[in-house]
Amino acid sequence: MTDTILITGASAGLGADFARALAKKPVTLVLTARRTDRLAALAQELGQRPGVEVHVVSADLGQAEGVKALLDGIADRGLHIDTLINNAGYGALGSFAEGDLATQLGMIDLNTRALVALTHALLPPMLARGRGRVLNVASTAAFQPGPYMAVYYASKAFVLHFSEALHEEVKERGVTVTALCPGPTNTEFADVAGMAQTPLFERFAGTSEQVVRDGLEALERGQAVMVSGLLNRLTAASTRVAPRGVLRRAVAKLQSGRR
Repeated sequence: MTDTILITGASAGLGADFARALAKKPVTLVLTARRTDRLAALAQELGQRPGVEVHVVSADLGQAEGVKALLDGIADRGLHIDTLINNAGYGALGSFAEGDLATQLGMIDLNTRALVALTHALLPPMLARGRGRVLNVASTAAFQPGPYMAVYYASKAFVLHFSEALHEEVKERGVTVTALCPGPTNTEFADVAGMAQTPLFERFAGTSEQVVRDGLEALERGQAVMVSGLLNRLTAASTRVAPRGVLRRAVAKLQSGRR
């Protein structure tokens, strides 16, 4: 019996690469995002692999009705989710005071509210079956404040702490919750966020393939937190001892474009 795995934000970037990595063996994938055309193309690509079944449920998870539509679509297909990969999210570079409020609130809705809603809907059935896995994509941004991306960094801190708390709550019941914390990664995220030309991405960006590999290995082990990449692990560890003011100023310099 193959696992059924739900991947949010599956139309590009880490989400699409998670799907490709998981489809290397027999699996049932449920792919969701807003861009139906990209999902359909990915489903066509992966559905040709032996033992791989792909379902596409287009939904805007930034809206409450989008979460409901996704859950209804899963139920209508008679599917039971064994593994949830909460990958959907976005960031936006710029001054909070001068930024668009709708963009900031939408970031909270997608990065945190949708993640909580899906986890709350799908975790109880996993617990009832005594098996299941949740992978929440956080970020190394979760370990320090982020001037010029204040809401994004705060949202990822929420994801990290929420995931760690759930990990402790359910680990004795056959279910694991893992927070994956990649650093800057070469995906279209940087372009959407307006960060591709910042020193942070120009100097430190890693590969999506490495992040996916680290995430799936941590998921398999039932690890609470995985920081992807040695440099990122060292950086995350340093935030425990570095003065908060130093961290704030360093991030501000990297993200403001000052060199």
